[in-house]
Amino acid sequence: MAKGPDRQHVLVFQSRLLNELGRFQGLSTDVERYLLTILEEGNNWFVQRSQAERDPALKQLIPYVILRCKDLVFSYVRGKEAGEGRLRAKGSIGIGGHIQPQDLNLFTSPRTFYMAAAAREVAEEVRVEAEHRERIVALINDDSTPVGQVHFGIVHLWDLDQPAVAQRERQITKCGFMPLEELKARRGSLEAWSQLSLALLG
Repeated sequence: MAKGPDRQHVLVFQSRLLNELGRFQGLSTDVERYLLTILEEGNNWFVQRSQAERDPALKQLIPYVILRCKDLVFSYVRGKEAGEGRLRAKGSIGIGGHIQPQDLNLFTSPRTFYMAAAAREVAEEVRVEAEHRERIVALINDDSTPVGQVHFGIVHLWDLDQPAVAQRERQITKCGFMPLEELKARRGSLEAWSQLSLALLG
């Protein structure tokens, strides 16, 4: 189980870096323009999560992994165990969470370190029992909400060869694969990042 916010350290970067690169609101598919600089050595570091949650000058880097099999998308409801209290009881299509010091490996590149952290987050929350292809498809910056002001999302798309995903963590409730069109019809019940991400799926 993850540590509580007061004991957990998370990866952040300065929000003002987005001003230099071109601040956007919502989705951006210009992934490399931002990610190369954000992951560059010296542009990111670890701070206590409790500090990061209160400081809009910092952005917490969050992998947000969508699991898809053809026209089916894995979705769930964030339960009472969800680490981010402001998202509890919200529907979601994104698996992921904070990048922590345990993910750091001095012998790998920043990009490799980041990808390993994203894979760890998925493995902690669900069990993927299918082969998949992975790509980063977009970035999310949503300064319109208190949660969004202190987080920055990196949207991964895992295309699975079969819809075989099982729950691991208790925060993942009411989970399963759902047709994309049905998810679109339920858009209003989804958390903000999931609502934005639906546009990436067709």
